[in-house]
Amino acid sequence: MLRYAAPAADWEREALPIGNGALGAMVFGTLASERLQFNEKTLWTGGPGSAQGYDFGNWREARPGAITAVQDQIDAETRLDPDSVAAELGQPRVGYGAHQTFGDLHFDIPNAAATPPDTYRRELDIDSAVATVVYTHQQVRHQREFFASYPDGVIAGRLSADRPGSVTFTLRHTSLRSDFTATAADGKLTVRGTLADNGLRFEAQIRVRSAGGTVTSNADGTITVTGADSAWFVLAAGTDYADTYPDYRGEDPHAAVTRTIDKAGERYESLIARHVRDHRALFRRVALDFRAEVPDVPTDQLLANYTGGTTATDRALEALYFQYGRYLLIASSRPGSLPANLQGVWNNSTSPPWSADYHVNINLQMNYWLAEAANLAETTAPYDRFVEALRAPGRRTAKDMFGSRGWVVHNETNPYGFTGVHDWSTAFWFPEAAAWLTQQLYEHYRFGGSTKYLRSTAYPVMKEAAEFWLDNLRNDPRDGSLVVTPSYSPEHGDFTAGAAMSQQIVHDLLTNTLEAARILGDSPAFRRELEKTLADLDPGLRIGSWGQLQEWKADLDDPNDDHRHVSHLYALHPGRQIEPGSKWAAAAKVSLTARGDGGTGWSKAWKINFWARLRDGDHAHKMLGEQLKSSTLPNLWDTHPPFQIDGNFGATSGIVEMLLQSQYDAIEVLPALPAAWPDGSVRGLRARGGVTVDIDWAGGHATLIALTASRTGRLTVRSDLLPDGEITLKAIAGRRYTWGEKS
Repeated sequence: MLRYAAPAADWEREALPIGNGALGAMVFGTLASERLQFNEKTLWTGGPGSAQGYDFGNWREARPGAITAVQDQIDAETRLDPDSVAAELGQPRVGYGAHQTFGDLHFDIPNAAATPPDTYRRELDIDSAVATVVYTHQQVRHQREFFASYPDGVIAGRLSADRPGSVTFTLRHTSLRSDFTATAADGKLTVRGTLADNGLRFEAQIRVRSAGGTVTSNADGTITVTGADSAWFVLAAGTDYADTYPDYRGEDPHAAVTRTIDKAGERYESLIARHVRDHRALFRRVALDFRAEVPDVPTDQLLANYTGGTTATDRALEALYFQYGRYLLIASSRPGSLPANLQGVWNNSTSPPWSADYHVNINLQMNYWLAEAANLAETTAPYDRFVEALRAPGRRTAKDMFGSRGWVVHNETNPYGFTGVHDWSTAFWFPEAAAWLTQQLYEHYRFGGSTKYLRSTAYPVMKEAAEFWLDNLRNDPRDGSLVVTPSYSPEHGDFTAGAAMSQQIVHDLLTNTLEAARILGDSPAFRRELEKTLADLDPGLRIGSWGQLQEWKADLDDPNDDHRHVSHLYALHPGRQIEPGSKWAAAAKVSLTARGDGGTGWSKAWKINFWARLRDGDHAHKMLGEQLKSSTLPNLWDTHPPFQIDGNFGATSGIVEMLLQSQYDAIEVLPALPAAWPDGSVRGLRARGGVTVDIDWAGGHATLIALTASRTGRLTVRSDLLPDGEITLKAIAGRRYTWGEKS
């Protein structure tokens, strides 16, 4: 439970998020006029039809030999300034667009703020996914509750009071844009419009019902409820966006929105019951207990009091933050809509930071690091569909810009298939992004084990991404190895050939693709091509003059560099090229130590995962503490600054990595348990190989391990609880295996 003693005064810092994947809303709990700011994820400017024009980021004029010329210059000079490369390969971005706020619903309540309330409580129950505002005013107890239902596809809420006839309000809609009309009839408020920028049609309908009293539809596009015992509403919204290249347009949203409103039912109790059942079916899969004491203080005070030390109240906040990350992913990524963007599904602006888009040089990928291991695999369906939809425009970019097979996307993208480039010199060139995006698809297979999914969804995307690199790797004149060039390590330094992150990502892609090709029995010729390329590929692993893992192929690393990107440790996490105890792991630790514990929110989250992979639980916990103390807002949102949701997701992933790892084909129990968590338990984590894992521990050591297999196969488990520290067994699907105090 997140709870607060006052209404929210600031959208970013204090309002509370609800969402069903496609729709999101922020609850303020203000007294005189309750504000519900809401979003629909496909409401985007830009793209086809944009007044600025739109080119998918592809070069507007042919540039024959442009990439080769840059490659030749890098071969000759070894380093190129980013501005000079951007001048040759970049171009100004046009028609890119931005996510848009749909607007705000206001519930204007007469006399609500005439005198201060006697009591007030605002809360978000992340177990039921219901936000509630309760206050007593002039001896009447008022309650408001809001939720976003996935099974019914609506945002809904109810205002009630314990004295009959005490619910009176006027509902109105406002927007930062003027491109809509609002009309009211028969207890339904309809908001309809067309984005001036690109002609995207949008519509929202809000239906109001009351118990007692009257509901009046007003000529000014508002609805008034008078003297009711309670009143409830449902909101549905949509656009005519479709994820189909090249037009990205579908049907007018009116019919679909009307069907959704009509199907939401006439009984509020049934609506909320369906919502809670659906949410809990996902959320309650995992339970984490740090033997914490939950103090009777508001959440913002709990955060302010946090020390990162060993107190039971610190553990309460950490456990809450873990589950809040799972809550936010459920709320912002459900099948049938776009994946979670830089702000999940929540945005109060017409020009949000970074367009509230999809940065694919880590941010979108980080959003889904927790999904498999934290037992929310279903939330990855929008990610899969989004990546698949990038293939068509990505093929065009690969062909026109690189003259190659496969598909590609660069540093950032939008819902309209932007797979080309722009001209921000330190963040415009990243063709490795497509390769990185495929990693989550293969991880979904490794956790779930469905060869049907691998064959139909993951492998075709992986194979085409691999074909791009088979065509675009180049022999390095320094040693003859195959390298990515031009190569840029986000988001600093010079352009070179064979930067560590570039090589590690391509190595990861080709390794995964080869494994998948063998599993599926793809053509021997293609497998041999992958094998030969991997044999010749520079792996991106070098140890430099001060013992560091080099960020570039040449030893250019500065020990005083504290940049937030630690890109050259990709092979440690989320990759699996660097194993703990190896010389590469020791070098990665040197690099990570030199970079320091600072950085923005998402960067600290990544460092939690790095230190966990290095089996240093205490340092991983220190990074979690740094994130909570200096990169977390009172509503527990991560801040870059400003708000970016990837830090929430990355931190939840990091907590899982401290408790359970399985990337090296063995289930490692408590691999990086910090001293701050001496006793505890976790239920429902997932390991690769199709295994659900429960763990109890005391005094820093496991006392119970329970595995439930979802498929038949060999499993290796490692823990100091086991004889000789390791056991391998033939697991049978559906069976549970236990070791320890209850075995």
